[in-house]
Amino acid sequence: MTVLDFIAHYPPQPPVTPQTKPTCTGKKKALLIGINYFGQRGQLRGCINDVKNMSKFLMDTYGYERENMVILTDDQQNALSQPTKQNILQAMHWLVKDAEPNDSLFFHYSGHGGQTKDLDGDENDGYDETIYPMDFRYNGHIVDDDMHAIMVAPLKAGVRLTAIFDSCHSGSALDLPYLYSTQGDVKETNRIRDAHEGIIDALRHYSRGDVPSVISTTASIIKKVTSGREADQRARKTRTSPADVIQWSGSKDTQKSADTTEGGQATGAMSHAFISALRKNPHQSYQQLLQNIRIELEGKYAQKPQLSCSHPIGMDDTQLEDTQTEPQHN
Repeated sequence: MTVLDFIAHYPPQPPVTPQTKPTCTGKKKALLIGINYFGQRGQLRGCINDVKNMSKFLMDTYGYERENMVILTDDQQNALSQPTKQNILQAMHWLVKDAEPNDSLFFHYSGHGGQTKDLDGDENDGYDETIYPMDFRYNGHIVDDDMHAIMVAPLKAGVRLTAIFDSCHSGSALDLPYLYSTQGDVKETNRIRDAHEGIIDALRHYSRGDVPSVISTTASIIKKVTSGREADQRARKTRTSPADVIQWSGSKDTQKSADTTEGGQATGAMSHAFISALRKNPHQSYQQLLQNIRIELEGKYAQKPQLSCSHPIGMDDTQLEDTQTEPQHN
């Protein structure tokens, strides 16, 4: 069996249809986390501003109320309002506690992100994604598997969770199994591309008469294609949720997200682009919003924001306000 035959033998799985489409007329709760890491190596400048801007945006545009928000930033004196690992995990539990169909939940994280070796085989690149609390040097990071277990797995059908990660390596920070392109298509692990690149390497070795390298390269192709497909299948089997969970991330898993300055204010590039794109047009489909967020960043930053979901969605007709109710105009 050739590599291309092998790929064709394992076609993508059919999508899972969501059970209930939320009306988002219930409770609204938000958890916003911004960490500048004051006094630490790798200090950032715009993350606290991101949280301030996002909280104002949610209240002004979507009718969220301050008393239903938990805001964790490392400029606060109250120990319970600081973004330590313990406080972040407790706040994540608070966000989803007692969530019922038609509730609207919002999560925003602006801070450092990273990767660590995947231990359960659900990542096609072999790495889990992480976020870094202010005390990560002492208490460690928070892994995507744990964030999914806390904020996604318990949710019922009809609950909506919108999550924004303005951090490096954040493409799959919630481990949602359906990643969308700007064309509105579900992306599959690019096994054709991986195989094509490997075949070129194998032919190069063959032209040089390097038979051992041809054999090892071919074996590597098959392993990479196999592991990627198995990881995708495992993720869809274990990570699909009946709830509407939508994640917007600042970059691919392999990329960094910029801490920058826009309009004279320190800010995360993704947080600024998200708010800016929606202020220009509050009535956008998911597909349009993904395109317009990228347009906001185009030419200035290399990062490519990503959109992933807990189950297949209507990219071309679902609007963000469908997830949070109609915008409020003050």
